[in-house]
Amino acid sequence: MVGVPSSPPFRRARPGLVAAVVSSIAVLGAGLTAGPAAGAGTAAPVPAAIGHPAPAGVAAPVPGQATATPPGPTAPSTTPNTSPFPPGAPTNVAASQVRTGSVTLTWTAATPGCCAIVGYDITYYMAFDDVVMSASVGNVTTTTISNYIGAGRQYSFRISARDSVGHRSVSSDTLTVVTPVTDTGPDTTPPSAPQNLTIGDVTDSTATLSWSPSTDDVGVRGYNVYRFDGWFTSVVVATVPVTTYTVTLPTSTPLRNLFYVRARDAAGNVSIASNTVTAPTTSTPPTPPTPPPPTCRVGYQNQSEWQGGFVAVVTVQNVTATPVDGWTLTFDLRGDQQITSAWNATVDQSGTTVTASNVDWNRVLAANGSASFGMQGRWNTSNAPPTGFVLNGRPCTVG
Repeated sequence: MVGVPSSPPFRRARPGLVAAVVSSIAVLGAGLTAGPAAGAGTAAPVPAAIGHPAPAGVAAPVPGQATATPPGPTAPSTTPNTSPFPPGAPTNVAASQVRTGSVTLTWTAATPGCCAIVGYDITYYMAFDDVVMSASVGNVTTTTISNYIGAGRQYSFRISARDSVGHRSVSSDTLTVVTPVTDTGPDTTPPSAPQNLTIGDVTDSTATLSWSPSTDDVGVRGYNVYRFDGWFTSVVVATVPVTTYTVTLPTSTPLRNLFYVRARDAAGNVSIASNTVTAPTTSTPPTPPTPPPPTCRVGYQNQSEWQGGFVAVVTVQNVTATPVDGWTLTFDLRGDQQITSAWNATVDQSGTTVTASNVDWNRVLAANGSASFGMQGRWNTSNAPPTGFVLNGRPCTVG
C-alpha cells in the first residue's frame, strides 16, 4: 500500500520518567474524593393517582403536577459513547515481504466490540533505540511500511484496532524482523539469531560471553558483539568467527552495561539480535597495558565522488621489518555508504563495519611494503571517510 499516513517519531518514555508520572498521579488521586454535584438531591416519591382509573389510552393525572405537553423534536445527544466494549486485538501479525527500505505486514482482522472497526494503528521502533514511529491505515489487513526503514536493521511492530467511536484495542503480539543489506544480491536472507547468550568466567577485569551458533542458507561468516548502554547507544566491540568472546569489564557507570550478539553472513546480512546479558563493573579501573607500537599505516583516498556514489582507494603498508603473511583490515565508515563492488581484496560490509582481506596475489606484505585495493559504493547523506583502521587485530596509524 502506497501513501500510508505516518506520525512524527517520538521517544519512548524512560522507566524513571514513567515512575515519576505514575507517582504524581497517585498522590493527586489520594486527595480527591467523590461527592454529589452541586444542586443534587434525592428525588421525592411521586404519589399514586387517587380516584377512578383513566380511560384507556389517556394518562391519569398526578396530583400536584401540571399536565405535560407533547415534547417537540429532540436535539441529537452530545454525550460521549461510554460503551465498555473496545475491539479485540489483531492476531497473526506477519511480514509477507522484507526489503532494505520497506516491510509489508499482514494480520488477521480484529473482532469488533460495540462498534464497527474503521482502521488500525501501527507502532514500530528500531532495536536498541528509544525513538518510536507510528502509522495509521484504514480497515485493511495488509500494508507496507517504508518511513524510517533502513537496510541491515532490526525493527519491532505492534498493531492495534480502532472503531468508529474512538475505542482502541490492546496491541497485537510483537513482530520482530531484520532487513537485508541488499534486495538484488545472491543472498538476501539473514542468518538465524544467536541463542542462549550467557556470561561467565568473571574475573576482576574480564568476563566471557558464549552463545549457541546461528544457521544461514549460505553460511555464517562470524558474529558481531555489541555493548549497549540500556538507552539508545550500541557499539560493536568485536567481530569474531567463533561463539565465545572475552570482554573487558568497564568501571562503574550510571548507565547499564549490556551485551548482545548478531550473526552475519558473507553478504553482510545480520541476524536478529540475541538476548542481552548484563556484565558486572569493576570497582577500580585496571591499569591499561602499554600499547605496542603501530605495525601498519593506512591511507584512504576518495579517488572519485559524485552525488550518490564514490570510488575509494585504500593503501595498507607494513611498517615493520618482518613480512606479514596474510592480512585482514577492518574499519568503520562514518557516513551511510554501502559498498557495491571491490577489487584487489575480498570486501564484506556489516552495517557500517567493513572487513577487507587479501587475495592470492597480495597475500604477503613485505617488510615496509604495501598493497592497495579499491572500492565502489553509493551514499545518500554522507560520504565521510573512516578515521581508524585495524590490521590483523592491531591498530594502524592513518595517513
